[in-house]
Amino acid sequence: MKLSRELTNGLLIFIGIGIYFLIMQALNLSDLYYMRMLNIVFIFYFTNLTLKSNYKEGKNSFPVNAKSALITSLTGVILSIISLAIYSDIKGGNKYIESLSDSFLFGGEPTIASYSTSLLFEGIVSAVIVSFTLLLFWKRRYPSDS
Repeated sequence: MKLSRELTNGLLIFIGIGIYFLIMQALNLSDLYYMRMLNIVFIFYFTNLTLKSNYKEGKNSFPVNAKSALITSLTGVILSIISLAIYSDIKGGNKYIESLSDSFLFGGEPTIASYSTSLLFEGIVSAVIVSFTLLLFWKRRYPSDS
């Protein structure tokens, strides 16, 4: 069974973010919030790859490409949040989350669920922003027939 381009690139976003996160953990850089924010590069790159492939195939309809971009970016984000929750549980649960949240803007004592939920909302917003930014970039390069 062959996965669609959107799911394949979404999985590559997930793998890229996962490897990046593990490297940051190994180098003790995971407490630096600006290093954690660089994971958006993976979302940009692979969502752009999806759109680039669509336009090469002649798919220049804005709704079709919006759907492709959002599926790609949201797949990567959702899989990454799920794996972070599982990884956090394995590494010590809420104690591990507290160590991550020291450099994040959380009040009180966050749980895995609250941390994951807030990161999920943040990830969805960034995925939408990235998708529509890239859609506007590609729309300018390849105007649709509307």
